[in-house]
Amino acid sequence: MPTPPRSPRVPAATSRGVPPPQRGASGRPPRPPVRRKRPRWAVRAVTALSVVVLASAGIGHAVLSGLGSDITRVDAFKDMKNRPRAGDGMNVLLVGTDGRDRISEEERRKYRLGGAPCHCTDTIMIVHLSEDRERASVVSLPRDSYAETPDHTDRTTGEQHKGHPVKLNAAYAEGGPQLTIRTVEKMTRVKIDHYLEVDFTSFMKTVDVLGGVEVCTAEPLKDSHTGLDLPAGTHTLMGGQALQYVRARHLDGASDLSRMKRQQRFLAALIDRATSSGLLLNPLKFRDVTQAVLGSVRADKGFGTDEMLALGRAMRNFSPSSSEFTTVPIGQMGYAVKGVGSTLKWDPAESERIFDALREDEPLARPRPKPKGPAPVRVPVDPKQIRVQVENGTRTPGLGKRVDDALAATGFRTTKVPRNATDRAVERTVVAFDPRWDRSAKSLAAALPGSELRPVKGQGPTLKVIAGAGFEKVARVRPADPPQESGTVVRGDEVVCGKQ
Repeated sequence: MPTPPRSPRVPAATSRGVPPPQRGASGRPPRPPVRRKRPRWAVRAVTALSVVVLASAGIGHAVLSGLGSDITRVDAFKDMKNRPRAGDGMNVLLVGTDGRDRISEEERRKYRLGGAPCHCTDTIMIVHLSEDRERASVVSLPRDSYAETPDHTDRTTGEQHKGHPVKLNAAYAEGGPQLTIRTVEKMTRVKIDHYLEVDFTSFMKTVDVLGGVEVCTAEPLKDSHTGLDLPAGTHTLMGGQALQYVRARHLDGASDLSRMKRQQRFLAALIDRATSSGLLLNPLKFRDVTQAVLGSVRADKGFGTDEMLALGRAMRNFSPSSSEFTTVPIGQMGYAVKGVGSTLKWDPAESERIFDALREDEPLARPRPKPKGPAPVRVPVDPKQIRVQVENGTRTPGLGKRVDDALAATGFRTTKVPRNATDRAVERTVVAFDPRWDRSAKSLAAALPGSELRPVKGQGPTLKVIAGAGFEKVARVRPADPPQESGTVVRGDEVVCGKQ
C-alpha cells in the first residue's frame, strides 16, 4: 500500500496551556524546544516560501475554508512505494515555475518581464518545519544538480524509462510532480510530506497586499537588465520593485551568489513582515493575502484547510530567528555528463550532514550563544577579506601587538607582525589606504572608533593601521551580507534590517 503524506502533528493543549508529554514518530522522547534567536535561488523561491509563511498564519476555519478551492490539486504521491522512513517534523517540497500569465502588459514593460514563460521548474527546495513548529529549515536544491531518476513513465510520451542521469530540474519535465518527489527522496533519503508548486505571478500581489517588504543594502544596486536601481540604505519595496530586487543577476561578477544572498534577505524580511506586523491577525487582510497567493498554487491533495489552520495555531510565535537557510554543499562544479551537460555534484559527506539534520529534526547549524555587549557594526566588506599591517605610533610598549591581536580576533587578516611607525607621537589612530580599496578602509575604520581615514595613492591592497595614543578598543564588526558559499547556514535574523 502506498504511504499517504502525513498531516502536521500539533500538540494538544492541556487545561493549563502546556502540551502533554508525547513521543515523536521515531519513538524518541521529544527534544526540548530549540529557541533559536554557486547554485542559484530564483524569484520562484521567494514566492514558494511566502506560500508556506502566509498560509501558516491562519486565523480561523471560516476564513480559510472558502479559499481551499482556489488551490489546484495534484496527485503527487499516487502509488508511491519504497519511500524513506518518516521522521519528526514536516517536510514540504517547494517547486517554482516561471508562470506570469496574469501580469499585465504595462507591468511586463515597467518591470522588464518580457519573454514567454516556459512553465518549467527553476527552483526546488525542501522546507522542514520542526515537530515543535518553532523552526523552519530551508534547503535549496540547485536546479543543475546531478541526479539519477528512478524507473518511471514519461508523462509526455507514455514511454517506460529506466533510471538515468539528468539535471534535477529535468525530472519535472519527464514525470511531473511525482517523479520530482521520487527523485528528491532518492537523492536525500528525506521523506516528503507535502508538495507545493507555485509560479511568480502572485509574488507582486502578495508583497503589495502586505504593504511592502523592507530590505537594506550597504552598496547601491543597479541592474540594467531588470531595471533595479536602489541607492545604499533601507527601502520598503512594493511588488514590482521587489520582483526586480530578487531577479537581478547583473550587479557584479558573482551574479548567482549575490542574487542568492538578496533572495535570502528578502525571504527573511517577508517572514518578519508577515509575522510581526499584525496584518495577518485581521481576518479580512488575511483573506486578501491568502487569495493573492493561492490563485497560482498547485498542491498535493493532503495539504488542505485543516493542515493550514493547524500550522497557523502552532506557529503564532514564529519569527526570522526561527528560520535558517542553506544550499546543498557542492563538491564539484561543472561535472560533465554525456547527453546531460554540465551539472553540479553534491559533496557526499557535507550534504549527508544536512539531510541527516532534516531526518532527525535537528537544526542545520549548532546553536550559537548570544554575544554579550553591543551588536556588531555591519560593514560592506567581510573582515576576512581585508589584509592589515599594524604599526605602533606611540612610545607605549606592546600597543601594536595589542591592536593586531584585537583586529585578528574580530576577523581581520592581520600580518601578526606589528612594527613601530616612523612617527612615534601619533595621537589619533590612522587608517591609511589606497583609494582603490576605500570600501575595505571604511570597514576597518568602523572597527576603530575615532580613527582617521587617510588615502595614500599606490599603497596597494594591504591597509595600514597606525595606532595612536587615543586608541581605546577594537569594536566588533560583521559583513552586511553574511558569507553564502554552498553549505553555509544563516538565520533569518542575520539578514533582516535592524535585527542585530
